[in-house]
Amino acid sequence: MRYSRLIAPRRSEIVEDATPEPGYGEVLLELKVCGVCASELHPWMDPRPSYPYRMGHEPAGIVRAIGRGVTRFKPGDRVTGLLLQSYSDCGIASEESLLPIPETLPFEFALGEPLACMVNAQRRTRIELADRVALIGLGFMGLGLLQLLKLRGPREIIAIDPREDARALALELGADIAYDPAEVPDDLRLTKWENWEKPVGVDVAIEASGTQPGLTLASKMVKAHGILSILGFHQGGLRQVDVEMWNWKAIDVVNAHVRRHTDLMESMRIGLDLISAGKFSFEPLVTHRFGLDQLDEAFTALLEKPKGFVKSVVLI
Repeated sequence: MRYSRLIAPRRSEIVEDATPEPGYGEVLLELKVCGVCASELHPWMDPRPSYPYRMGHEPAGIVRAIGRGVTRFKPGDRVTGLLLQSYSDCGIASEESLLPIPETLPFEFALGEPLACMVNAQRRTRIELADRVALIGLGFMGLGLLQLLKLRGPREIIAIDPREDARALALELGADIAYDPAEVPDDLRLTKWENWEKPVGVDVAIEASGTQPGLTLASKMVKAHGILSILGFHQGGLRQVDVEMWNWKAIDVVNAHVRRHTDLMESMRIGLDLISAGKFSFEPLVTHRFGLDQLDEAFTALLEKPKGFVKSVVLI
């Protein structure tokens, strides 16, 4: 087997090793793709406590061998699921961490782990019919969630991002209006005590940027007794929030992340059903493709976000 490992900040290498054998309840996968996740950007850039360091957790591939006790899969099955260290051409996963993918679905559009995170965020964030929703941050996760938001019947989806190309894609995917953060109208911000009885702000503000400015703007945009949902993965330092404003607005604050295996797998199943039904697609979001020996270039694209960039994947 071949795999990529990080040996210094922003520097990876390819290593060859023996192909592992699946144990009881395990499946050997021939990996075909692995998505490049923003949650690994800081581990790639910043010094680690020790090297080498392996990453990758958004795989899809083909079952090549099964261990004793495996009943749900057989060699040749196309699957996705939860598997770490998946910048590799092979990997071992537990049977309960995998789900089948449609035969006609390209592997690069069958990234189960981020799909599960998007669906789980939607399931944790209460959105009622005719709600007004603001989505702050139009990266891969935000644009994926946008497709799911449409299925809940909101009255209006307001998409916000500093990148013009991201705003344009959001409008194509179903947003009703898009703003640069600096151009958000005053009637979408509720910060004054005397305005609490006025219909100012949105019913649900979803922060998907993973940044301090995005979190601050979301806090201002949510109306009194509204919902602030935090989907952005916040890394690289502490964040500050105006808890006094949160208290005064009496908002519900939702951490849209989950770590329970059963929740992730159920959300992944729901997401794959939506893909099969034509209700969701990664096709407009996967914009940049790299080989296994180009992992650093894939992360550089994620960091620099050239025009039109949404998502890097590594094709193996």
